[in-house]
Amino acid sequence: MTDLYLLVKMLHIVSSTVLFGFGAGTAWYLWNAHLTRDPATIAAVGRMVVRADWIFTGTSGVVQPVSGLWLAHHAGYSLTEPWLLATYALYALAFACWAPVVGLQIRAQRLAEAAARAGRPLGPDYERTMRLWFLLGWPAFLGLVGVFWLMVAKPALW
Repeated sequence: MTDLYLLVKMLHIVSSTVLFGFGAGTAWYLWNAHLTRDPATIAAVGRMVVRADWIFTGTSGVVQPVSGLWLAHHAGYSLTEPWLLATYALYALAFACWAPVVGLQIRAQRLAEAAARAGRPLGPDYERTMRLWFLLGWPAFLGLVGVFWLMVAKPALW
């Protein structure tokens, strides 16, 4: 293998760690802020979570498919290997859930900020937003766990 291949592989591994780690980490912090029921806490944590998601999760989410396709091609795999096709599908599922989750995080943060400014409790719009955020987070999380398994096992699926 060439030095470039190893460099791209290292970038791919680090970016997968950042993608998964920041995704799980930001979800953890926002959920725990939500559990406080304190609008000011939720607003402050929400601002940090949204920023971190755009900077770290979003960036690594772009690096992953680019570096992954490059690695698969240069390692001699057909880009239509069944395990790669399953990987693409799970990654697309994770992205399809993550994109609206970021919008929901922004909405929840703004609703919490408005409640904090007005000195009132969180309303039903906030509750609906967080319920959907929570529900969409699970397929994204499990999809990425599946991608990790496929990358390690490279199973013969069909």
